[in-house]
Amino acid sequence: MTRQQQYDVLVIGSGAAGLTLALNLADRLSVAVLSKGSLSEGSTFWAQGGVAAVLDDTDTVDAHVQDTLIAGAGLCHEDAVRQIVGDSREAIGWLIQQGVPFTRERGEDGTETEDFHLTREGGHSHRRIIHAADATGAAIFNTLQRQAQAHPNIALLENRVAIDLITSSKLGLPGHRCLGAYILNRDSGHVETFSARFTVLATGGASKVYLYTSNPDSASGDGIAMAWRAGCRVANLEFNQFHPTCLYHPQAKSFLITEALRGEGAVLKLPDGTRFMPHFDERAELAPRDIVARAIDHEMKRLGLDCVHLDISHKPAAFIREHFPTVYERCLSFGIDITREPIPVVPAAHYTCGGVMVDSNGQTDVDQLYAIGETSFTGLHGANRMASNSLLECIVYGRAASRHILQRWDSAPLPDQLPPWDESQVTDSDEDVIISHNWDELRRFMWDYVGIVRTTKRLQRAKHRVDMLLAEIHEFYSNYRVSRDLLELRNLALVADLIIRSAMLRRESRGLHYTLDYPQLLDEARDTILQPPSADD
Repeated sequence: MTRQQQYDVLVIGSGAAGLTLALNLADRLSVAVLSKGSLSEGSTFWAQGGVAAVLDDTDTVDAHVQDTLIAGAGLCHEDAVRQIVGDSREAIGWLIQQGVPFTRERGEDGTETEDFHLTREGGHSHRRIIHAADATGAAIFNTLQRQAQAHPNIALLENRVAIDLITSSKLGLPGHRCLGAYILNRDSGHVETFSARFTVLATGGASKVYLYTSNPDSASGDGIAMAWRAGCRVANLEFNQFHPTCLYHPQAKSFLITEALRGEGAVLKLPDGTRFMPHFDERAELAPRDIVARAIDHEMKRLGLDCVHLDISHKPAAFIREHFPTVYERCLSFGIDITREPIPVVPAAHYTCGGVMVDSNGQTDVDQLYAIGETSFTGLHGANRMASNSLLECIVYGRAASRHILQRWDSAPLPDQLPPWDESQVTDSDEDVIISHNWDELRRFMWDYVGIVRTTKRLQRAKHRVDMLLAEIHEFYSNYRVSRDLLELRNLALVADLIIRSAMLRRESRGLHYTLDYPQLLDEARDTILQPPSADD
């Protein structure tokens, strides 16, 4: 049995939020950063567009706040929005200080200037998206990873899958504190016990619950599920953002076509070349994502289409290749030259707007447990996330949580020896096909019944199916040795249930939650908050 590992801070997740927090703590505390697979497996690495921030003299915090509130359809928490937007310039300054190579403007002679190039995306009234060409997430991740690898107080541990949090209440101790977590080491096959003064969930979202998603395979809602089982409330999980434009091609798994293309003039067309977005919203292609995704979904269903087309070929070829090299090269690898022809696109699940409820420091309902990034519910996104606010939230809350931990660390002693994981009653499974079938069934009925357009009957059908799946998975989990696939399926099914329950409680159409049975907006905007029956159920 592997010995207990102790760190001051245990960070579960290796994306922008987790690495930001680790780097802001490591000068004073020991930090372990865990990744389910390789460090770059999370969503940060694949983010294309950029980071929204108030950087231009013609822009203001108030303007950014108002744009976010409008996109959020009445459900944003203005105090959280102001906190995050107000810290945006300082957060970008910290990223620049770390060495993130953001794209700069070019002078008339073609050389780079001191000014950063800012682009505009849907819902924004100003050019305020700072970016690194069209691979901003990769630029941020690679920079922060290099800094973390060079720091002696940060341990970057790959192939570690979190199973569950260890809490004082679960061990029959006083209080309701998080003491660490049980972690499956995929290299050794053994379950390790990690104890920590503070544990931070930075595990990303749950878009893998849907059949079609822009997210990597790791987006299985692990942090949300673990926090729920530990006794944390969750909020607004019915708001799942579907990115309007994912590349439609049989070999193009989960490739996102950045919204920045539409910010630079790309237009959506039907197969016959007709534009359709002006019929749905006066902002046309620059309308918020929920409006654009529903419009595409409507046209595809109305005409029986497999996809629609996004066309930027009217722009100069050199401009396209310079600003969108990743999209250009990836599409070209599938035989699509975006300088000459439109891109076939479909909507796909992209972002989980709800999550684990936290305060302004990222603290959850369980003491010494934090949640940051897409795992959390801060109140920033409301009923619809505005483009490029998410990476900003990761950086701002990673820094805020680190400050809070540094203020408290000496009053949170390292836990005593924790009980090891007990796997004496389980056996190796010879029926892994069940996991595969359950995984497929779950993602298909979530796509069909809890997708872009919903009805009460569809939600009831989804609830009936998820209840049966949860019972099957519980029986399987209780009797067989854990694996990554089983752990992800267990978490994904739980989060699917929370999404369905949240959607059934919202009897209106607001933002990303659109139901044919309740198409109107209620007068009062309220969060959907779910409370666990008891800790560690």
